[in-house]
Amino acid sequence: MNAYGLMIALGVVVAVWLWGKRVEARGVGTRDDISSIAMWAVPAGIVGARLYHVVTDWSRFSNNYGDIVKVWQGGLGIWGGIALGVVVGMWATRRKGLDVLLVVTCAAPALAIAQSIGRWGNWFNQELFGRATTLPWALEISADKTMSAGFPVGTTFHPTFLYESLGCALLCCVLLAVDKKIPLRPGRLFFVYSAGYTVMRFFIEGLRLDDAHQAGGLRLNQWVSLAVFAISVGFLVREALWYRRSEPDPSNVPPYGDLQ
Repeated sequence: MNAYGLMIALGVVVAVWLWGKRVEARGVGTRDDISSIAMWAVPAGIVGARLYHVVTDWSRFSNNYGDIVKVWQGGLGIWGGIALGVVVGMWATRRKGLDVLLVVTCAAPALAIAQSIGRWGNWFNQELFGRATTLPWALEISADKTMSAGFPVGTTFHPTFLYESLGCALLCCVLLAVDKKIPLRPGRLFFVYSAGYTVMRFFIEGLRLDDAHQAGGLRLNQWVSLAVFAISVGFLVREALWYRRSEPDPSNVPPYGDLQ
């Protein structure tokens, strides 16, 4: 649907605006620089997201290769999008002669807000909803979609797209606050983003009803979330230990009267 693509595009526009604003505020580069980098990173992210979805749901495409390019019908895997988009974005940043890690730091909250907005495309496509529920905010979908999911018409579901949208918006705010108040070396804010997102995604993924590969009682994306979370937290713990070791020992600092 056109509305799906519109929400993805709107998320990209807002993200590039926030990214450029943060880069200029830090004196790292200009908004024009970020627009130029985004011209490479955004298409790469979409390609990566689509490839991840196609590879992890190959049975849907193995007999109909033409559907691989039909991105507007839904089917973007965030893991592939972040992986390829960030790598290509770092390459484009280096090509511009900017500080790669500082630009990545500025990009972290922008990634979260892009996901927050883009998730509304799933609502327009009536996809990726969760288990049946009668909660006041439950989602009602079309009769065809309800029956194809194996439920009687009138059943309402967890709006998992909404949970993730709100969660990513909150994550964006948390990242902005952390970046302002906690001293982190350049690039480390990205791992705060990936740790925060994977925690949220793990639980939301457990509510979803769409078909997915499973192992050990968990969906594929839950396993990926666990792996990315472990790597992210491990890196942040290592960073915290480094920061603690780099602080001067108060017992070795001479009193003010002894300073020359």
